[in-house]
Amino acid sequence: MATVLVFIVAKGGFMLYNHSKFDVSFTDALQVIGHGMSLDLSTSLYFLIIPFLVVIASLWVKIPTWIFRCYYVIAAILLSLAFVADTSLYEFWQFKLDASCLQYLETPTEAMASVSVWYVLLRFLGVLLIAFLIYWIYDKLTSYFLPLTSYLSKLIATLVALLLIPLMIIGIRGGLDESTTNIGQVYYSQNQFLNHAAVNPVFSFFASFEKTASNNVTYHFMDDGECEQIIRELYSTQSIDSDTLLTTQTPDIIIILLESCGGEFTEIGGRADVTPNLSRLAKEGIYFTNCYGNSWRTDRGTVCTWSGYPSFPTMSVMKIPSKSRSLPNIARTLKEERGYQTHYVYGGDINFTNMRSYLVSGGFEQLIWKEGYSKEEQESSKWGVRDDITFETVYDIMSRKPKADTPILIGYSTLSSHQPWDVPIHHFDDEVYNSFYYLDQCIGNFIEKLRKSAAWDNTLVIMLPDHGFPYQVKDETDPLLNHIPMIWVGGVVKAPRRIEQVCNQTDLPATLLGQLGINHEAYTFSRDVLSKTYIRPFAIHTYDDGYTMMDSVTFVNYDFIGERVVTEKGKKNPMLLQWGRAILQAASTDLNSR
Repeated sequence: MATVLVFIVAKGGFMLYNHSKFDVSFTDALQVIGHGMSLDLSTSLYFLIIPFLVVIASLWVKIPTWIFRCYYVIAAILLSLAFVADTSLYEFWQFKLDASCLQYLETPTEAMASVSVWYVLLRFLGVLLIAFLIYWIYDKLTSYFLPLTSYLSKLIATLVALLLIPLMIIGIRGGLDESTTNIGQVYYSQNQFLNHAAVNPVFSFFASFEKTASNNVTYHFMDDGECEQIIRELYSTQSIDSDTLLTTQTPDIIIILLESCGGEFTEIGGRADVTPNLSRLAKEGIYFTNCYGNSWRTDRGTVCTWSGYPSFPTMSVMKIPSKSRSLPNIARTLKEERGYQTHYVYGGDINFTNMRSYLVSGGFEQLIWKEGYSKEEQESSKWGVRDDITFETVYDIMSRKPKADTPILIGYSTLSSHQPWDVPIHHFDDEVYNSFYYLDQCIGNFIEKLRKSAAWDNTLVIMLPDHGFPYQVKDETDPLLNHIPMIWVGGVVKAPRRIEQVCNQTDLPATLLGQLGINHEAYTFSRDVLSKTYIRPFAIHTYDDGYTMMDSVTFVNYDFIGERVVTEKGKKNPMLLQWGRAILQAASTDLNSR
């Protein structure tokens, strides 16, 4: 019971720490504890197995006290790490602790760039303090064990203990039904934060290893024939009578992924004051007003953008080089079909999440990243080189273009609009809005400088975020979180246009290649939004253990853990969820075959 009480206290700490963003009443807290009890009991029994067996053995042979204490130290440290990590990471990720956090330990500098030294130090001290308290509780309880001296009492105690083993197994398993203990059993509310608060972080962490034991997951919701039929209806790899927006089919192209710059920080969410330059450029260029991000992390959003490939709830394709290198890529296609020179600029660590492997195998010939800058520039922000410096790099590449008859492609990922929001200007008191305002100022300065150069007349600049960011928008139940601006500007744009069709980040490759008159059959999950073949406008977004689907009138959010619809807004369209399942099934089948 001591471990169960520790879990209950940890739940209280989790809710208290995150209360500023997610309101929790006293009644909510009691319900969280009640609904989470079954998972807490099961997890506690796992921790009881070793001391239970050692106690049985100690009835017949002398067991040194240090064995118990060593186990208590290990258990206390594991529990403390889980509680602190889960509570701290939730404000950034908004899902429970799982094994995916271990992937970021491969590049600890990048993983820690979002937080300050004091932030890390306080949590380290918290881990030590909590671990000490848990150890102290366990050690004190051990001192109350009553030694058994008679042979009969030892025999009875052993028999009782043996009889308890099946009950422990049943408790760990979660009963005698076919279904075993799982995270979804504690879900009870329409408020996802309360569901997440009820989940035991230790169980969540170890259960996630089952999902990540292999490189990729397999989804199977329906007969393969039905799935294939749905995919044929939803996706076309042809461009037919595409609306022509550009003056040339061989422009110089710059594709900029704007870190975290979702619609919440633009005029989409009523914050044109935060990104005034983006608002102005949207009016001057081609503005895709109903574009939605496919995922919630940079590594996933990058693959969606360049390869037109769907994201998965629990897996990053970029982190599996054996798979990601087989995907199509805009860079490789332009290089092979039109002889484009290809560059990629990123101010951070290009090795983070296997980004280098993906970019090189995708056809980028020259990578410019953090190590290519001076020490002072590398330290200009916690994540690496500040955006105003890297924007200047992009401009320099364009201005030094060697041959007028050789087109150039530049990919560029910004990074300053990210925790810890350390930017060199202070326009807003709010540090988050201030960071996006800084990004917007960098965009405005870059575009104006490029506009005055000789390169402008033959250049297409495409800007879109890699993903959204939950700030005032709290979670995945709000469509605004993943509603992203996609804007095309440059001298090759014929005239300002607003494209109102609902579309996805993954539709960029087919749409761009369609404008350039290049075959895009390899991009099986990307659609030319401007083609007559685009007859079923919709967007899909995946997040940890869930997905959302939307069209022009409906938004629906489905949670895999709770196996239920969390939110449905607008006119009901039961086919949307089926389409989402078919996409995940088809994409996982495709990935497994690579």
